[in-house]
Amino acid sequence: MLNVPSQSFPGPSSQQRVSSGGRSKVPLKQGRSLMDWIRLTKSGKDLTGLKGRLIEVTEEELKKHNKKDDCWICIRGFVYNVSPYMEYHPGGEEELMSAAGSDGTDLFDQVHRWVNYESMLKECLVGRMAVKPAFPKVIHSRFQNEKCHGHSLVSHLPFSLLCTDADYHEEKRLLNGMLPKSQVTDPLAKEGPSSPSYDWFQTDALVTIVIYTKQKDINLDSVIADHQDDSFRAETVIKDYSYLIHIALSHEIQEDFSVRVVENVGKIEIVLKKKENTSWKCLGHPLENHNSLIPKKDTGTEIVKPYTPVSDSLFSEFKEPVLPNNKYIYFLIKIYPAGLFTPELDHLQIGDYVSVSNPEGNFKISQFQDLEDLFLLAAGTGFTPMVKVLSYALTNIPSLRKVKLMFFNKTEDDIIWRSQLEKLAFKDKRFDLEFVLSVPTSEWNGKRGYISPALLSEFLKRSLDTSKVLICICGPMPFTEQGMKLLHDLNFSKDEIHSFTA
Repeated sequence: MLNVPSQSFPGPSSQQRVSSGGRSKVPLKQGRSLMDWIRLTKSGKDLTGLKGRLIEVTEEELKKHNKKDDCWICIRGFVYNVSPYMEYHPGGEEELMSAAGSDGTDLFDQVHRWVNYESMLKECLVGRMAVKPAFPKVIHSRFQNEKCHGHSLVSHLPFSLLCTDADYHEEKRLLNGMLPKSQVTDPLAKEGPSSPSYDWFQTDALVTIVIYTKQKDINLDSVIADHQDDSFRAETVIKDYSYLIHIALSHEIQEDFSVRVVENVGKIEIVLKKKENTSWKCLGHPLENHNSLIPKKDTGTEIVKPYTPVSDSLFSEFKEPVLPNNKYIYFLIKIYPAGLFTPELDHLQIGDYVSVSNPEGNFKISQFQDLEDLFLLAAGTGFTPMVKVLSYALTNIPSLRKVKLMFFNKTEDDIIWRSQLEKLAFKDKRFDLEFVLSVPTSEWNGKRGYISPALLSEFLKRSLDTSKVLICICGPMPFTEQGMKLLHDLNFSKDEIHSFTA
């Protein structure tokens, strides 16, 4: 979505810039909300006018599409037909039309750089720009120097080309477009991946650090983030290298923060919550190895990951753990080949050691007291805390009438413990099970898509109008955040919802 909340302004020292007058939203017609746009993109309607084809777009072709009902815009080398989006854009049609038939990357970066337009406009993708070969006469890397409390923070921007005036327009077009692979020269290609870059912006309550990895195989398990006192550290594994953000923050933040990965573009967003709603002049000052790309063999990082102990089977009778007599703790862990932690865990041998902390978390058994309806919403490995919840509820809650699990995954192969879940649903008539796939095969007859008001309103039906209800939700941070918002929109109270977060 090509908009940013009106209160969202980048930090004064950030790369982001906004006009001095700010930016206002415009009133949208009824039926033109964000959720309406998402529904339209999921409807299967052809939003590009090309019937699913992707094309290479020349500058001459791009210029032809400059009208409201035929508006193409190029952003970072990719061309989108934004005509269907005109009435849904909170910034108004005029703002989109200012880039009609042209490269709108600079305009976009002035206002929207942090917005996940790749996801919002993916159904509007026409293709990529066809770029003529051209080579810069002078090449420099550009950086920004931020002063903070007497320290200097050097924050490398995405690589840019600086040229003589005569070559400026041609080079600018190359920067915002995409060079054919044969013309891309990467000085680190022989030694390792291209060095990532990062940026930050802020609102009244939040600070977001954005890491541009320039890789497409990054996932949440590739990122380890940690906050201690005023020090913030985020390590990202990229192939055999480790990219580090290591900063002494200029202001205090709350303990909880979230990490989100846009896998198809390799963008990582880390959202920090300010302790005080004040404007930060800078992010902080750099600590050891900040903004560096180091071979993994040269790093000695201590890695900590939270995992939820599970029962050895869904059919095991639930018993409260008695630690002195227990010999085993069971975990359900998905191995990510490119991950930072799980490959090392996978290679452990019998006799090796790992350190285990004391139990953490805020789930209280008292939430089950007199419970009648239990609804579980899980996505991917967010299923793990549901194992003990299921076992305990079905074994120990006599008032329980119904337990329902809605389990979201990409494909059928991703469904954890499918056979055990199906056997449990057959064995215990109180338990109902629904699988939802976002990338199903044509043979899939179950539900499809993502968490949505339509799915939840149908799923969350009480056995009686007055039933005492508990809803548990766990999954990747975007799933949990969206789910919590939808549950509140459906008028469930805070006391009826528990979210499991790392």
